[in-house]
Amino acid sequence: MSSRIEQIIEEIEEYIDRDCKFQPLSTTKIIVNKEHLDELLRELRMKTPDEIKRYQKIIANRDAILADAQAKAEAMIEEAQVQTTELVSEHEIMQQAYAQANEIVTQATAQAQEIIDNATADANAIRIGAIQYTDDLLANAESIIGHTLDSYTTKYDGLINSLQECYDTVRSNRAELEIPEEDTDGYGSGDGNSQV
Repeated sequence: MSSRIEQIIEEIEEYIDRDCKFQPLSTTKIIVNKEHLDELLRELRMKTPDEIKRYQKIIANRDAILADAQAKAEAMIEEAQVQTTELVSEHEIMQQAYAQANEIVTQATAQAQEIIDNATADANAIRIGAIQYTDDLLANAESIIGHTLDSYTTKYDGLINSLQECYDTVRSNRAELEIPEEDTDGYGSGDGNSQV
């Protein structure tokens, strides 16, 4: 079952691929409904903290699993110690009691360690799974944002290059124009009627 964040990301991708049309005379620029896209992005921002809290709660359960395992282990060791005390209290069976007690303590310690090891492995697996899932969500969002950023950077660079070409053409055309200089001495030239 996919999370709401994954569903929103899929909706954004479907919206771009299915509902957005290309701008006239362009195969890369599209026209989007800003309100619809803003709504999807707003929901994505709202859902992301909830998803992260959910996985933090899963990670927090790891501590509860470990605490429960520790409590069971301590209870087993305490029970073994009680049995040991009862066995060694009678002098005539002290040697047998000592050996039995050691065996019980060893078994209890081994079982307790196994419970702790299993609980730690389970908790770590849950934690790693939650971290991996969160990383996958963030990687997907990073990919979408990076793709959008690259797309708009390319478009911006194209606009700047186009304006530079226009600017260069205008300057070149102006440079080719030869504007005659105006006569500034007040006398006409070339009519042969100047007064002395």
